[in-house]
Amino acid sequence: MRIALAAAALLAPVPLHAASVDAPTPTNWPAIAMFAAFALFTLGITRWAARRTRSAADFYTAGGGITGFQNGLAIAGDYMSAASFLGISAQIFSDGYDGLIYSIGFLVGWPIILFLMAERLRNLGRFTFADVASFRFAQAPVRVFAAVSTLVVVLFYLIAQMVGAGQLIRLLFGIDYALAVTIVGALMTLYVLFGGMTATTWVQIIKAVLLLGSASFMAVMVLAPFGFSPEALFARAVDVKTGLAAAAGAAPEAAAAAGRAIMAPGGFIRDPISAISFGMALMFGTAGLPHILMRFFTVPDARAARSSVLWATGWIGYFYLLTFIIGFGAIVLVASEPAYLDPAGGLRGGANMAAIHLAQAIGGDLFLGFISAVAFATILAVVAGLTLSGASAVGHDLYATVVKRGTATSAQELKVSRRTVLVLAVVAILLGIAFEQQNVAFMVSLAFAIAASGNFPVLLMALLWPGATTRGVVAGGSVGLVLALVLTILSPAVWVAVLGFADPVFPYSSPAIFSVPIAFATIWIVSRLDRSPRAAVDRGGYAAQRVRAETGRGASGAQAH
Repeated sequence: MRIALAAAALLAPVPLHAASVDAPTPTNWPAIAMFAAFALFTLGITRWAARRTRSAADFYTAGGGITGFQNGLAIAGDYMSAASFLGISAQIFSDGYDGLIYSIGFLVGWPIILFLMAERLRNLGRFTFADVASFRFAQAPVRVFAAVSTLVVVLFYLIAQMVGAGQLIRLLFGIDYALAVTIVGALMTLYVLFGGMTATTWVQIIKAVLLLGSASFMAVMVLAPFGFSPEALFARAVDVKTGLAAAAGAAPEAAAAAGRAIMAPGGFIRDPISAISFGMALMFGTAGLPHILMRFFTVPDARAARSSVLWATGWIGYFYLLTFIIGFGAIVLVASEPAYLDPAGGLRGGANMAAIHLAQAIGGDLFLGFISAVAFATILAVVAGLTLSGASAVGHDLYATVVKRGTATSAQELKVSRRTVLVLAVVAILLGIAFEQQNVAFMVSLAFAIAASGNFPVLLMALLWPGATTRGVVAGGSVGLVLALVLTILSPAVWVAVLGFADPVFPYSSPAIFSVPIAFATIWIVSRLDRSPRAAVDRGGYAAQRVRAETGRGASGAQAH
């Protein structure tokens, strides 16, 4: 029975503190107008892109015609997800300083991609990261692992986006949550099904510009009353938290301690091992996210790939600085205002809506409508990228390469990928409904832990270690993937908070500190012990792979098999 409960934990919500769900609120007409304008505009982009999407290369990578600057903005648009805008600001709103671990962790993975992976990915791959991981190995086993790992990561990531979108639309439109999630799923399907990567890229670029501009405006409006002094903002946030604790009946000393706690570490992640493990998941997971890695195949050459990473890192780093200001601004302007609270004292719509309520506090209904449309654009762009990544894993990696062994036509591959889009849309809608009350940033952190434990070790060892073999990378990646899933179930966040057991089997909040090294060790050990005929081919192919990876010679040709 407990085994069944543990398996079911992956389909159970993980609440953030006292995230509340209240009754639908009255319809916000400015928000509806801006949502409708954005939806019509992006559907127009999809129609334009559909005319340009004729082949598998167009569908998966926009024909490789995206510039470095455009791709950098698109990567930023893909990466600045609901977890970034809604989830991180909500975590800072709840725990203060500790929420910064998300901002830092999400950002520091980019130097790894820039210096170790971007150029090699572009030179070795065509459509998916499995093209790179399997370059010198037996295609079928590596691609099957890569496709499974991609789908697992995509599903965890999709849950967070669908929940964020559903809560947002429910709060503002006054419609049922399930209907809100279904609307998001339907729009996402249209973008990907007809426009492919071209439409997805331009939706992500537009969304990145809107999000960066609106977040900048919010930060300016929050800091202006404090003379643009973050220190004064933080001091005011401490006073607000102290006052809330005193109003709740805390003694003066306890209330003061509660106020100061938002500027101290240890409230969200309470032990060093969990902090290191959590940071490892966010850092290495970035380099293993399939929908992000896929973007490096949309540019014409390795130089554009490096340029993409530089631009993306700058935009993303700037945005994460803004989320810190937005989170503390929500403490000051939202936490103590009855208009934004439900009868139980929690935020209307749940803690994920802290940034949305802040928008109303500084700009009224009109800016609330605008920022809600931007948040909706944020979610749609990320969901479209995730769905496209999952579709490519099934259509390109499984069907075209493993099932058809390279004999499938472009039309056949596209047909399978588009059917996969429909299936993923249905699954995303169902999971979004099932996880209605969970924190979006937390679920994304699980996706990062899985990507760090499965995809990242395989990619890094395949690219940089001559001794890696097919058996080694498949065994190591599989061990890392399964171990990350199992330890997540056994952790306090699921085993105690969701399943209701008294004590966790695995005491830490993230499995990465264990699962990532074990995955690397498994690849090394199995590869060293591998004496199969295929192992000699795998090791011998490294020299040719390195020439291709470093020079790009032959990068426009067919993938090696």
